[in-house]
Amino acid sequence: MTDFQTLGLSAPLLEALSEADHHTPTPIQADAIPAILRGNDLLGVAQTGTGKTASFVLPILHRLLDNHHRPAARTCRVLILAPTRELATQIGGAIRLYGRHTPLRAAILFGGVPKAKQTALLAGGIDLVVATPGRLLDLLGDGALVLDAVEILVLDEADHMLDLGFIDDIARIVSLLPERRQTLLFSATMPPAIETLAGRLLHKPARVATAPAATPATAVQQRVVFVEAERKRAALLELVARGRIQRGIVFARTKQGADQIVAALDKAGIRASALHGDKSQPQRDRTLQSFRAGRFPILVATDVAARGLDIEGVTHIVNYDLPDIPEAYIHRIGRTGRAGAAGIAISLCEPRERLALRAIEKLLKTRIRVYEPRTAAA
Repeated sequence: MTDFQTLGLSAPLLEALSEADHHTPTPIQADAIPAILRGNDLLGVAQTGTGKTASFVLPILHRLLDNHHRPAARTCRVLILAPTRELATQIGGAIRLYGRHTPLRAAILFGGVPKAKQTALLAGGIDLVVATPGRLLDLLGDGALVLDAVEILVLDEADHMLDLGFIDDIARIVSLLPERRQTLLFSATMPPAIETLAGRLLHKPARVATAPAATPATAVQQRVVFVEAERKRAALLELVARGRIQRGIVFARTKQGADQIVAALDKAGIRASALHGDKSQPQRDRTLQSFRAGRFPILVATDVAARGLDIEGVTHIVNYDLPDIPEAYIHRIGRTGRAGAAGIAISLCEPRERLALRAIEKLLKTRIRVYEPRTAAA
């Protein structure tokens, strides 16, 4: 059986992996790490919860250590683009975890917080930059960072970046990079637009895939409850009140809807908090920290939480509203059943959402099992 020792990673990284009790690489890690260490461009397709972040963070840290030098002022050696603040923060956490015994430094750049501290962090040069496209372009426009020394570019969750309309921003950023670089592109799905982007950015890439595109985590039991619109809130309260949802994320279509669900749960004596784009970054950070710590059992979120959140012990996902984009369903339910753990995903489907359900089932190539509300949390 492959272990991290056999992949050729440097001693400081192996020490950090051991301290984190990570000994055996996941399939995508076992495939991607050697290719990245060889310097190949890489196209990775991986369902959520497969250890994708470590599959590029570990070999990148190794390559930086193997040729360690101090970056020049206002430059970086590695640029990692992520679509959301939450995913950027998660990648930053992985860099801190695995790079704890190295001198390498990272800057995590996203909007919603003052630019002054980020500018100061970049002033002396930085090894790795993890950024959302919008904030990165702001800092580039301010002259706080230049990209002519980037050796490795990573586009993580590339399909989501395209969904959010970042294609023009990505093109502007790439135009500022050296032509000679290593480029790694990761995506959970492989629509034609991603194939086109990969063709433009990657040179003879290695390809790694842990599951067919648009495949949900196998450990997640999927269920659908057909319910009238006016009964949805009661159905949700019934699911939660039965006590089976130890730690759950409820997905709503809108920010207002998320706040209304939280109010209904609070009224029923169930502690919950909302996470959506109207919350400031400090508020979002505090909410996630409290949810991870188990201070409340239910997080109610919009699709801002559908990707990039790696929270242990999430037992249930509830789609209070079905997503308009079928691929978003896969990312939502991937918040549970992570790293092989069991999980349950329950969708509350009102009559007007039947078409959305059929689109999801068409993408999955299977029918989602129907449960009555009184057995849905069983």
